[in-house]
Amino acid sequence: MAVSETLRLDELRQQVRGEVIAEGDTGYDEARRVWNGVIDRRPALVVRCTGNADVIASIAFAREHGLPVSVRGGGHNVAGTAVAEGAVVLDLGAMRNVSVDVDRMTVRAGGGARLGDVDHETQAFGLATPFGVVSRAGIAGLTLHGGMGFLTRRLGLSCDNLLAADVVTADGQLLHADPERHPDLLWALRGGGGNFGAVTSFEYRLHPIGPDVFMAITFYPVDAASDGLRGFREVFAKAPDELMGVALYWTAPGEEPFPPEWHGKPVFVLSGCWSGAVDQAEEAVKPLRESRRRSPI
Repeated sequence: MAVSETLRLDELRQQVRGEVIAEGDTGYDEARRVWNGVIDRRPALVVRCTGNADVIASIAFAREHGLPVSVRGGGHNVAGTAVAEGAVVLDLGAMRNVSVDVDRMTVRAGGGARLGDVDHETQAFGLATPFGVVSRAGIAGLTLHGGMGFLTRRLGLSCDNLLAADVVTADGQLLHADPERHPDLLWALRGGGGNFGAVTSFEYRLHPIGPDVFMAITFYPVDAASDGLRGFREVFAKAPDELMGVALYWTAPGEEPFPPEWHGKPVFVLSGCWSGAVDQAEEAVKPLRESRRRSPI
């Protein structure tokens, strides 16, 4: 017997506006799928919440039935924490609203918003908040676990720019956490992980950025990594804050602009983002393109 057969799902469906998907329902496998295809967990329910009221009702339902709760923002976490075995999954994917307050230099976004959702709205005003590097990732997991990206050296982590949040706690309360109300909860949310409640909205500080920034991504043979990492360390020991970089190992994809002889082979990558004056960008990223006497691919 499926877990869902023992639950009073009709009551929950009457209390929420979003879709309630149980094992055996059409769309169940799609609803439990996350970005990392290795994750194969079977939750009791997936509730596609449309607002705070749905989240409150779903948490109350889980508490009444003694079920664990997991929260899905973007579903991009590599460990698949958005989905737990036998749990009620609060899918916030429909809660992607974004509102920019230009006068206050802030942006407020729903718990299911993606990085690209926020950037799209803030860049209309030449503004940004520091986020990660994958536009399809969710703002929630990124922020609650810190949040490093191409503006970090200049403007800090995502969590450093979090001003306030709305949180539904395990006992079903909706709390607004800011420096005056529940400041201890706000402190915990700034990088403390996703275990303090279901965060249904985030408010961030904005900064003048763009609309143009300069990206340089250089690929080297993998045996250049040892020297490349030393050079990377030296560059960023004295680089201005407007330059942020990432060094990583990767496998070259089988597509342009990589030459066919490099398809599927390991490579070493140095990437840099310059968010200062564009006319200074080429000079700023030059050291990353000339890593210790090795020619890029």
